[in-house]
Amino acid sequence: MNKTKSNPDFVKQVFSQVPETYELTNHILALGFDILWRKRAAGIAAAHGGKNWVDMCTGTGETAVYLVRLAPEGTKVLAVDFSIDMLAEARKKPEAKQIEFITSNIKELPFPDASIDVITISFATRNINLNKDILIKSFTEFHRVLKPGGLFVNLETSQPSSTLIRKLFHLYIKLFVKQIGSRISGSKAGYSYLSKTIPKFYSASELADFLKQAGFQEVTFQQMLFGVAAIHQAHKNNS
Repeated sequence: MNKTKSNPDFVKQVFSQVPETYELTNHILALGFDILWRKRAAGIAAAHGGKNWVDMCTGTGETAVYLVRLAPEGTKVLAVDFSIDMLAEARKKPEAKQIEFITSNIKELPFPDASIDVITISFATRNINLNKDILIKSFTEFHRVLKPGGLFVNLETSQPSSTLIRKLFHLYIKLFVKQIGSRISGSKAGYSYLSKTIPKFYSASELADFLKQAGFQEVTFQQMLFGVAAIHQAHKNNS
């Protein structure tokens, strides 16, 4: 049995090994595109408005920082993660004083029903994808805490529709992600895990269907860089 799919403690262990090098490694492996995509996702979230924004699985807080920079006065930005080590790294950021950090498993969020205006998650959906049912349950929990009319913005790697581009993308992951990521971070297990989860993750249309199964409506997505990543927008019904 693949322990990366069956044991959430393995994922937590992986992230406890890489906080100091996590952002640098990601920027190098993604050729800097991840920065642009996070900013785009944060911009979509901020444009929705509201007073309570939450960045789920925030890691080192990159997307939460982008949200803070866009937040109007009076907006509360919260950042949730289950890794104490990653949150400790996030708290080093200058903008950290404007963010409320919460240590929590996203499967049981410490928020009342219908209390959050906007939820974001960036490059972490693969990590909560222990299996399809668990992923949908996590999306359902996001749906629970969103206010009617609330918005969920999901940024994640995806699968290019072109067979050629998809094969080239998977080849890049196979040849470079494990080797380069391991050397920069010092975590062979971490980037071995990453190199395995990216090619196996869902297409943008499949992920959109899971969001609908979790109760979201008006689910749309935009693909970036020939489809190697996608930003999904999913709304909670007003009724």
